[in-house]
Amino acid sequence: SIFVNSGSSANLLMVYGLLLQGKLKNSRIVVGSVSWVTTVSPIIQYGMEPILCDCDPNNLGLNVTHFEKLCKEQNPAAVILVHVLGHPNDMETICSICEKYNVILLEDCCESHGSIYNGKKVSNFGKCASFSFYFGHHMSTIEGGMVVTQDEELYNIMLSLRSHGWSRDIDSAAATKLKIKYQINDFKNKYTFYYPGFNLRSTDLNAFLGLEQLKRLDATINMRFKNYLRFKEKLEPYFWVQESKGDLISSFAFGLIVEDLNEIVEMLENNSIETRPLVCGSIGEQPFWIEKYGKTVLPNATRVHNNGLYISINQDLSNGDINRITEVLVNFRKIKSSKTF
Repeated sequence: SIFVNSGSSANLLMVYGLLLQGKLKNSRIVVGSVSWVTTVSPIIQYGMEPILCDCDPNNLGLNVTHFEKLCKEQNPAAVILVHVLGHPNDMETICSICEKYNVILLEDCCESHGSIYNGKKVSNFGKCASFSFYFGHHMSTIEGGMVVTQDEELYNIMLSLRSHGWSRDIDSAAATKLKIKYQINDFKNKYTFYYPGFNLRSTDLNAFLGLEQLKRLDATINMRFKNYLRFKEKLEPYFWVQESKGDLISSFAFGLIVEDLNEIVEMLENNSIETRPLVCGSIGEQPFWIEKYGKTVLPNATRVHNNGLYISINQDLSNGDINRITEVLVNFRKIKSSKTF
């Protein structure tokens, strides 16, 4: 694992490390349409070709039917998926498709610390994965993130890229190999740069905070899962709610798709209940994407874009808080006498 200064930097490092490793068969990478700007932007910044995949109508991860269609037609080198709001993708099917079409799998786990699918924690399915430790997430270093991988070569490349592209942070065998390859002596090696690197390092203070936060992470995850189940039980009869096949959903927030979005947002705010759009909605309808590629309308992602929101599922919410939030929503729905979306 490689500690960096943000989850966004983790994605930047993950994609560039893979590019420099030289094992991509082409420059095309599939990305989830319901994701985050810095899941997608490194692909654009490196001059590669992002291909948007529609979302699953239930878990909001990759739509496996659309993903396989893209693999057949576009022959992508890799895919970056997001476990949206902590809900695992259909990993069994996705891994099978990746193996079938020789596609490298990357996981953005910035919203899903500790979520479990078929007995296995997310981040363990792909070649590497990213996490965020921003203060709104399950654990916080104030600002911070991490990349994890089991590929030792890629690990050393990313360690070097994190700090300018020099060799002082990588393991001694890999560092010696580079010195021999380029005929660099010990003195020159102090300021020799083997890759066009960044400065994505965090600080000892942030690392200290993270180590302390880790001690209570399991308890936080379990409480967020319990809160998710409480919200689901109370709201599912009246609303579409996000759900997945995960053994444990380390919920980042509680997602809803509603037909009367503006009215519900206004009603929640009038009751001092904060809400947000359901992450970016659809990346294909964000201004940065439209400017470069034109508007990309995908049926499920567009529904999320136009009608999605989420509410807090923070571990510190009490049963009373959850009861009040759900009562406000349910009473509004009953008054409206509207069908579920």
